Amino acid sequence: MGRIGIIGGSGLYRIEGIKVRKKVCFNTPFGRPSGRFVIGELEGKEVVFVPRHDVGHRIAPSHINYRANIFAMKKLGVERIISVTACGSLKEDFRPLDFVAVDQFVDRTNYARDTSFFEEGIVAHIGFAHPVCEELRGLLYKSGKDLNLRIHERGTYINMEGPAFSTLAESHLYRSWGMDVIGMTNFAEAKLAREAEICYSTLAAVTDYDCWHPHHASVTIEMVIQNLTRNIDNAKNILTRMIRDIPEERTCACQDALKYAIVTDRRFIPDKVKRRLKLIIGKYIS
Repeated sequence: MGRIGIIGGSGLYRIEGIKVRKKVCFNTPFGRPSGRFVIGELEGKEVVFVPRHDVGHRIAPSHINYRANIFAMKKLGVERIISVTACGSLKEDFRPLDFVAVDQFVDRTNYARDTSFFEEGIVAHIGFAHPVCEELRGLLYKSGKDLNLRIHERGTYINMEGPAFSTLAESHLYRSWGMDVIGMTNFAEAKLAREAEICYSTLAAVTDYDCWHPHHASVTIEMVIQNLTRNIDNAKNILTRMIRDIPEERTCACQDALKYAIVTDRRFIPDKVKRRLKLIIGKYIS
């Protein structure tokens, strides 16, 4: 069984209960990750944890090196990633302090972040109709229900550009599109994880009603942190329960996402690209 990766979001900078074996920090072909990776054991499973904003929340959503974070997870033997993220609600029944097992994404960052490992010299078209691992998402939802927490089985996460929160007009627009929750980070992670053939799921913790709700105060960072702090222990409980129940072997299609995705003739892929991406594409170009 490969390791299980946990990416911590706002308010989640460490997880109690992990038997820490070591902490590592290293460069990748795509630069430095967000911070040190904690490698340890939780519920009898090997886990790798990193806070995407670094300890102390020092990295803004637009400046996170998503490629380095996911590449590092791959290098450390991670086969599954559980992402924890704060989000705003765009639906009345997605209440603050609820959780959402996100199943869809819409990107509104206009590619302000690097969201692919495949650049010059190689082209790959992954299937991304279902951007999270359904097996992992199902376990996430079941874990929340088993703990008698208010968790929504599905939801569409619209990924906005930050760091400012939405304007009122934007918030109403996203609601008219049928979006459920809004955040600033998870789309890039999901896309890169799929390219790296890593299963990915998002546990979204609802902290506010964005700014659209007429009877609730507009979102402030104080509100976000206050609500996230109130629910952070529940998020950790879901993670612990879920990790306990993750099976040894993967049976989903995530593990073969690149099998038919690389369309570039192998003879024309530059050697430097092969070396840079060996960890990700090696089994397909040897």
